[in-house]
Amino acid sequence: MGLYDRNYSNTQAANEALTQEQDTALVNFVKTTYKFFGASLLFATLGALFGFMYFEAVVQYRLFIYIAEFAALFGLIFSRNKPGLNIAMLFIFTTLTGVTITPLIGMVAYKAGASAVAMAFGMTTIVFGVMSIFALKTTKDLANMGKMLFIALIVVIVCSLVNLFLGSSMFQVLISSACVLLFSVYVAYDTQNIVRGLYSSPVEAAIALYLDFYNILVHILSLIGLLSGDRD
Repeated sequence: MGLYDRNYSNTQAANEALTQEQDTALVNFVKTTYKFFGASLLFATLGALFGFMYFEAVVQYRLFIYIAEFAALFGLIFSRNKPGLNIAMLFIFTTLTGVTITPLIGMVAYKAGASAVAMAFGMTTIVFGVMSIFALKTTKDLANMGKMLFIALIVVIVCSLVNLFLGSSMFQVLISSACVLLFSVYVAYDTQNIVRGLYSSPVEAAIALYLDFYNILVHILSLIGLLSGDRD
């Protein structure tokens, strides 16, 4: 009986040690993810500063910059599990997103003032923070929302393409409002996936969070620009 108890105790201790090791690995994974996310925001800010330094050139050649941005995104997707290269592609991509957003920021600053741009950043940060906390606190499993969120994403992409031909400001307001809501939910969805260890690398997890933050910011800026009249 004593031998059985000892074996049971050893097995239990081994299981506890394994669980603790897994928890430590997950904590380190999450910390690394948010470090990459923070660095991505920094590189995007540097990209935006560069864009404002050469604002006219960015506006003139923005189509080519958009193409470079999408190329960098695809490069990041294909290299997301290749250490070193994935980090380089992450920062190249986020820097380019900072450059491409400068015309939108410039438009909003012209129509609504610099304070409106600051407000958009503040609102994005608040939404991101609230939805992240919600994901950690809620007992609801958001994993089953993945398919629904993907379908909603396809719908807003199709609507955006249609509106390129319609040119309707009201329709764009609806699209941007839907996108803010959609990517807010994506923040909670991706945060739960990160905490549950469903991403293969911190870089892959970081880009998911960054795209959520970036898209919320873009569409809040778009809403402000659409709803603001031209300044005298």
